[in-house]
Amino acid sequence: MQPIDAVPVRRPGRWIAAIAVAVLAAAVVRSVATNPRFQWDVVGEMLFSERILHGLLLTLELTAIAMVAGVALGVVVAVARMSPNKLLAGAGAFYVWLFRGTPVLVQLLFWSFIAALYPTVGIGPFEADANLLITPFMAAVLGLALNEAAYMAEIVRAGIASVPEGQSEAASALGMSRLQMLRRIVLPQAMRVIVPPTGNETISMLKTTSLVSVIASSDLLYSAQLIYSQNFKQVPLLIVVCIWYLAITTLLSLGQAALERHYGRGVRRTRKESKPMRFLKPAVAR
Repeated sequence: MQPIDAVPVRRPGRWIAAIAVAVLAAAVVRSVATNPRFQWDVVGEMLFSERILHGLLLTLELTAIAMVAGVALGVVVAVARMSPNKLLAGAGAFYVWLFRGTPVLVQLLFWSFIAALYPTVGIGPFEADANLLITPFMAAVLGLALNEAAYMAEIVRAGIASVPEGQSEAASALGMSRLQMLRRIVLPQAMRVIVPPTGNETISMLKTTSLVSVIASSDLLYSAQLIYSQNFKQVPLLIVVCIWYLAITTLLSLGQAALERHYGRGVRRTRKESKPMRFLKPAVAR
């Protein structure tokens, strides 16, 4: 019996779509590069200006502080929500409902005007003027961190729920307390589920910090706004802001990918051991 001379199925639609995308991309790049109204010389001049770098530094500080505080508080709220104590579970659910159900912009404005409700803030004999204590930076941190904690609580809760119950039962049989079980057994296994959405939340937080410009906190966007309110170069300065956001987002994405590889090592190893059989590509006979 003569063997069949098979060839792969031809898909001209893919080549046509690829050519169309390439032509469109080339046209967009050419238009952006040659349009003098973009004022690329101003972009290059302002990209590393002192005021822009100061705003960038504040944006990074807000992102780091808000994420660390949000993750830490989110773990506490998630554990409270999963507690057998109904009061703790209700308190955790109420926190998530309140902070996840109201816009972060409204929360930022609320914290910036907190002195209207509480002129003095303190614990016991220690009191301070709320206007001096809740600065624009502190209001930004409170608004961003408390809002982020509500989302992180749901992410952590989903990660904990993904760990098989047998792991918790085995830890209890060994005499571990609930805190030891979470720290040594449950959370390390839940990290594989927690890390990807947490990375996305970090990238989202970086961009959400731009909202603090409404409370006069001199982040990256607000610094650019102050500059173009003087020189009227709105478009070039907004391009500078976009370039810095894209650069930091790229670095954060690389860090997220590295963490995902680290916590997914065991899963990848299991998949390699049980690698499915590859099938031949569809072909037609000549």
